[in-house]
Amino acid sequence: MSEQSVASTTTSTENASLLANHQLADKTLIIFDWDGTLMDSIGLIVESMHVAGQSHGFQTTDKAVQDIIGLSLMNGIEILYPQADESQKLAIQQSYAEYYIANSHSTPLFAPIEGMLQTLQQQGKKLAVATGKKRKGLDRVLDASESHHYFVMTRCADEAGSKPDPQMLTDILNYTQQQVSDAVFIGDSIYDIQMATQLGMTSIAVDYGTASSAELAAQHPTYQVDTPEALAKILCG
Repeated sequence: MSEQSVASTTTSTENASLLANHQLADKTLIIFDWDGTLMDSIGLIVESMHVAGQSHGFQTTDKAVQDIIGLSLMNGIEILYPQADESQKLAIQQSYAEYYIANSHSTPLFAPIEGMLQTLQQQGKKLAVATGKKRKGLDRVLDASESHHYFVMTRCADEAGSKPDPQMLTDILNYTQQQVSDAVFIGDSIYDIQMATQLGMTSIAVDYGTASSAELAAQHPTYQVDTPEALAKILCG
């Protein structure tokens, strides 16, 4: 699969110009979202939110939960359950965390992801994570997946603004001493693409996570891929 075949839909002239400015082989810093991009955790997130909301008398839908993935947990709860008071929102947050932690053994990395990370590291790329998870939650899944060593830096929603605020990306750029033009950000939610767009950063939208292909395309990512295998191919060459 060529880079051009997975780029966002544009005219051939526009596509050629876009690709000339965003060649992935030239990127030295690869920044990933976590849930739905590297880890197959969307099902558990949806299930956990249903359990948490229902345990406190609130209902929502699968699609509504999928639409808030990428935001910080409390921001998502506020969108899903605006009628809840502050104590109820905190209780939902606690119930969500307890259920998710108890069942997080069931969330592996997508099949080709570890090999992709190994290859990128061998190519001398700097790898990082920018996620809507809290620090405690990310560290737990990094430990469980034994993937800490792949990443030179990770940034979480409780350490910077919730997506689409680009502070996480800015912090990673500053820490790694890279420029925006050196980096690409990969994510599965509209908030991921909006975050990268605010900085003018090259982005790759992945269709296998939370948002639909059409929803992601509407955010005009630089590239768009439909499977983890396609992501590995476009990044590793």
